[in-house]
Amino acid sequence: MNEGIVVTDIDKSFNDKLVLESINLTAKHHQILGLLGPSGSGKTTLVKMIMGMTNPDNGTITVLGNQMPNRKVLQSIGFMAQEDALYDSLSARENLRFFAELFQINSQKVENRINYVASIVNLVPDLNKLVSNFSGGMKRRLSLAISLIADPEILILDEPTVGIDPELRQQIWKELHKYRDEGKAIVITTHVMEDAAQCDQLVMIRDGRIISSGTPIEMERTYHVNNLEEVFLAAGRNNSNENSINH
Repeated sequence: MNEGIVVTDIDKSFNDKLVLESINLTAKHHQILGLLGPSGSGKTTLVKMIMGMTNPDNGTITVLGNQMPNRKVLQSIGFMAQEDALYDSLSARENLRFFAELFQINSQKVENRINYVASIVNLVPDLNKLVSNFSGGMKRRLSLAISLIADPEILILDEPTVGIDPELRQQIWKELHKYRDEGKAIVITTHVMEDAAQCDQLVMIRDGRIISSGTPIEMERTYHVNNLEEVFLAAGRNNSNENSINH
């Protein structure tokens, strides 16, 4: 089965406000799917529903063929939330070891795995430091390392490169492409066009609706523009015009 995640006809409202409407998408193995949109567009709500943290009002979500929410499936997902969920009173190494135990990683492999994921995000020299002394960017890097600790089949990363310098961002993307080539299904949310350009498939979301989707190159050709920012603007205008006609 090539589909890691399948989202079908999802609607979601909070306090009678429609947050997501008619969302359909598929995240496949050997692929990085980017959810591109501004803050408040519904990306994080969608990610939470994929993880089973929030239930949709309508529609279904399956992960690895299992309808969500499903606790067993969570063992196969590496998740990096937009808000860092770390233990400040522990060191980076202790945080990583805690999550490794949570994922029941073989105790003989834990230290090697910790050093490997820490090297991806340039945290090896800081492993024994308390997280309370970390900067915001270091905490984001540790959160990313934690999402990779169990070598999961599916990676879901919510704004993974926020607060990360350009050189490290390149290193992280190199690693994500390697994970993709190994057969992982990867979903990232972003509002950064440079990150969006690195994805194999993009879904552009604005005001809770998908306004365009496809590969970055396909989308630029469709709208006869030279970059993804222009695609987003053109797709947004088209979507607004269609809504005006329909109403």
